[in-house]
Amino acid sequence: MAYQHQGQQARKPIDRNFLWQIFQKVDKDRSNAITADELQQALSNGSWTPFNPETVRLMIGMFDRNYSGTISFEEFGSLWQYVNDWQETFRSYDRDGSGAIDKNELKAALTSFGYRLSDPFYNILIKKFDRSGHGQIRFDDFIQCCVVIQTLTAAFRNQDTDQDGWITMTYEQFLTLVFSLRA
Repeated sequence: MAYQHQGQQARKPIDRNFLWQIFQKVDKDRSNAITADELQQALSNGSWTPFNPETVRLMIGMFDRNYSGTISFEEFGSLWQYVNDWQETFRSYDRDGSGAIDKNELKAALTSFGYRLSDPFYNILIKKFDRSGHGQIRFDDFIQCCVVIQTLTAAFRNQDTDQDGWITMTYEQFLTLVFSLRA
């Protein structure tokens, strides 16, 4: 993932026995696969509210290598590391420790990731990803926001052959591009 903040150190390998214990707790139906519902119930965004189902769907889609709609134990290891990395990143930008990031904190995070966006665009992001209506984005919505921006950026860059920040396309090409994305 392209979202490593400055100073992030190489990660230690995760103890497979520890990971297996967590996997078994999440796999409530003992199917040896984690469904979106099971994953949503297991994840915490730090606010005692359910994890955003759309974020859970995105993460399942990112780590479901065999397109089964579920996460196997091997896939779970990657997902576990992904969520932990995001949690560390989120905490580093949640400067007031509120469990949510405001527009300025979001701007600091995305700027550190290499994005240069306008203040009006940050207002749009807050409005789009703030499910609580308090002008802040919780952890799960932060993941979704960053994944969507990264996915759209990658799709744009694929079309921007001369890398000048401009593309020309028809309306149908635009729709095809957007609807073919996995985000």
